[in-house]
Amino acid sequence: EKPLSPFISIAWQQLEESRRPSKERTAVERPSLAAMYSASLPPPPPRRDFISVTLSPSSGGIEAAAGVGGYNNSKAWRRRSCLRKWKQLSRLQRSVILFVFAFLAVCGVITYTNMTEPWKSLTSRTPEEQKMDLEVPGLNPANQAVLPIPKKADPNLGDYSDFSLQKPPKELPARRGPPNLQLRPPRRNTRLKSQEDAAKAEEEPHQAVQEHKTEKSIISWRGVVIEPDQITESPSNKINELDKPSPVESEDQKEPVPLNERQMAVIEAFHHAWKGYKEFAWGHDELKPISKSFSEWFGLGLTLIDALDTMWILGLKEEFAEARKWVATELNFDKNVDVNLFESAIRILGGLLSTYHLSGDSLFLEKAKDIGSRLMPAFNTPSKIPFSDVNIGRGTAHPPRWTSDSTVAEVTSIQLEFRELSRLTGEEKFQNAVDGVMQHIHTLPGKNDGLVPMFINTNSGQFTHLGVYTLGARADSYYEYLLKQWIQGGKKENELLEDYVKGIEGVKMHLLRKSQPRRLTFVGELAHGRFSAKMDHLVCFLPGALALGAHNGLPSDHLDLAMELAETCHQMYTQVETGLSPEIVHFNMHAQKDRKDVEIKVSCLVSSLMEKLHELCQFSIGCLSF
Repeated sequence: EKPLSPFISIAWQQLEESRRPSKERTAVERPSLAAMYSASLPPPPPRRDFISVTLSPSSGGIEAAAGVGGYNNSKAWRRRSCLRKWKQLSRLQRSVILFVFAFLAVCGVITYTNMTEPWKSLTSRTPEEQKMDLEVPGLNPANQAVLPIPKKADPNLGDYSDFSLQKPPKELPARRGPPNLQLRPPRRNTRLKSQEDAAKAEEEPHQAVQEHKTEKSIISWRGVVIEPDQITESPSNKINELDKPSPVESEDQKEPVPLNERQMAVIEAFHHAWKGYKEFAWGHDELKPISKSFSEWFGLGLTLIDALDTMWILGLKEEFAEARKWVATELNFDKNVDVNLFESAIRILGGLLSTYHLSGDSLFLEKAKDIGSRLMPAFNTPSKIPFSDVNIGRGTAHPPRWTSDSTVAEVTSIQLEFRELSRLTGEEKFQNAVDGVMQHIHTLPGKNDGLVPMFINTNSGQFTHLGVYTLGARADSYYEYLLKQWIQGGKKENELLEDYVKGIEGVKMHLLRKSQPRRLTFVGELAHGRFSAKMDHLVCFLPGALALGAHNGLPSDHLDLAMELAETCHQMYTQVETGLSPEIVHFNMHAQKDRKDVEIKVSCLVSSLMEKLHELCQFSIGCLSF
């Protein structure tokens, strides 16, 4: 109501009173104007000179807190306050907060899983256990009477006591296979032969001194004597004495041997493939035979460079001359293009170096040095683990766009080419870069009895994706190149031999199984303690590597295992209807009726087995079965 309403009501009552009869007016009590006005107004608030506080016992529940009507600092009240504030936030604010917490939780889980095993391996190992890890199992001489342990070890061998220096016996045990695999130059004519005999007579006293010195470098290995070869020395010591290969003159060549039917089939197959490449993809990376076009990976003529040494070996002089002309006039590495370090090293650098060794043409060595120098920025990392991609025009390098990891196989399978480039050019930077990678990986934790994970981080230099071990893709050539580097370096780098033998022992312990019903020996995979009967076709490199190791003095059981695995790889072809092995094979480990040993789930042709079977044929007597 408005403030004047009491006065209007009083006036209205007086008017009504005046209209009533007099008798009625006398009977009705007439209140005064002041009394009526005071009755219509609300009573004034009482005056308080004090504050009243009521304290009542609370049970801590929601009802007790609500009965007080104010904040009492209880857990229930604080919970209600946080919930009220949370509800006051907008939906976008709440979504952002929940996303941040979820992201932090995922990062924490990933960090914990990646760092737990390295921390445990670093903190839970006693000094005695760490010292035992430096010893390769089974390296003690089997016959102490024949190969006594010397009192003093060669300082070049460091702390590896099992690689003890032994004096060789007078007669070495016979080994199967040819004594050495090496490219021998054609026989000289009789006029040159007399000159060589005179030179040999002058070198005999010097060779006797050298033989006396090399007696101290013999390594005993399970009763087998391994003689270090004087092959690769430091480039600074070797460059002045380097004998570069020279083209073989026609007068020094032997009479050509007639080609058999199988050799002619190989040459015809190469002719067929080369004709299509020359017609539709000349100078480009790859031929697309169905569409009769080409595709570019790096734009550097990968197929042409990779086929140079093959044409020389097959004796295709006309095709080789055409390809050499393209290399001399068209091949240019000064391009703003990203290339893969591993693929460029094995295809371009390796192809040029092998062609130089076969032909002696310095053009190929110059090109090899050019591409090798342009690949060096990949090693500019804080961990010595190279980046996977290099821009050979700008001189920059970076990891893949989707991760900062490199595969272990890639960073450990470029050593042969870079080491040989150092030997030929005398520039130590190439060998130092790749040797640093191997030395770093040699000391890393995270291995499982010599088996290594598939990925390694270029920033931290640590293994990632721990717990997964395979000899297939992303890890295969690590083990193969350990052995080949050891042989390339004259059998003197014992860390490489140690890692190789440990890896083979780890394969026997964790990955080797028998299939059913034919009990084929195969190499599976291990993922976080669980075995998988899956074998990549890439694992078929192992028979050749084992045979090569046995040929160079490693235990004879390596050759036995090589024969078994070669038979398995052979069956991967014969048990398939098409006669072509798939890229991935799953083996049956439980006998079942009407089922073969081999099961196919993914099919993709891989042809690297032929090379390994050829190696095995050179070192054994079982090549006729393959």
